[in-house]
Amino acid sequence: MSLIDRLGRQFLFSFDPETAHGLSISALRCGLPVAGRAPRDSRLKVSICGLDFPNPLGMAAGYDKNAEVPDALLGLGFGFAEVGTVTPLPQSGNPKPRIFRLTRDEAVINRLGFNNEGHDAAEGRLVARKGRLGIVGVNIGANKDSADRSADYEKGVVRFAALASYLTVNISSPNTPGLRNMQAREQLAELLLRVIAAREAAAARPPVFLKIAPDLVEAELEDIAAEVTQKDLDGVIVSNTTISRPPLRSGALAGETGGLSGKPLFERSTVALAKMRKLLGPERALIGVGGVDSVETAMEKIRAGADLVQLYTGLIYGGPALPGRILRDMVRAMDREKLSSIRGLRDSKLDVWAAKPL
Repeated sequence: MSLIDRLGRQFLFSFDPETAHGLSISALRCGLPVAGRAPRDSRLKVSICGLDFPNPLGMAAGYDKNAEVPDALLGLGFGFAEVGTVTPLPQSGNPKPRIFRLTRDEAVINRLGFNNEGHDAAEGRLVARKGRLGIVGVNIGANKDSADRSADYEKGVVRFAALASYLTVNISSPNTPGLRNMQAREQLAELLLRVIAAREAAAARPPVFLKIAPDLVEAELEDIAAEVTQKDLDGVIVSNTTISRPPLRSGALAGETGGLSGKPLFERSTVALAKMRKLLGPERALIGVGGVDSVETAMEKIRAGADLVQLYTGLIYGGPALPGRILRDMVRAMDREKLSSIRGLRDSKLDVWAAKPL
């Protein structure tokens, strides 16, 4: 980390995590100076689902919940940014405190509960940026008290199809009661039918991805893969946070309820990613998320089957210059390995990761 990053982290860590998050959003909105911009190298380009990504590294959903700073995130070097999760109606989420730093583990537990300002606010901001360059995805969700959660996802498709480079259907947050039940095959089949129908009826038809949990057994992954294939969904994002608790060093905080992200999620999410690649085959798009905080972890996701990777918690611990560092190191690694494209890494360790138990 640079001196600026270390000082910035020390400053933000002097506040509670949710206050620090708000301060970081404000800093980006005001034009945070970042040393060491990301390299522009044609070997980093990835083309999937009709989209041309300048590099494979994206900002995951959960950071810019209300579409306030997608262009600032792209300015940090990310090849794409995903805003949300956005629900039709504003909701405050779960009671505070609801974010916990597990500093010794470089991890976070959150139980935010889809706190966001709703469709209207996000739509207004995305309309204002319409016509700007850069790939910006919109992660859509359902309100906690919705009587028809599939209808909430349909509303998200209708509102954002013309404004999003792609849409992500998020049914894998552990912090909305019952939401993960939508990953079960019967419920998932109905949801995907309705989402795809809404997308096909829209004037714009962006790619649609499904974001799944890492806490699935192989039979559940098989069911999801079957429905994704049958409904011809564009791709899958693996994965959201985990409710499991691998060995952690952060004491009492490790027992907090919510989804765990960061370094401890890397192994489980990467195994799930590789198993999903095996199930879906080589053509379906896959985005790997969970524990990405360095060039090594980013490239290992690609070796395990990812076309693209995303991070969020890594930025909390690595600072805003992290995307540039990862991408510069990726270029150096391609030089060493004499790769003409980052895609040349994909699936090179697929069998190794897919053979591991969940």
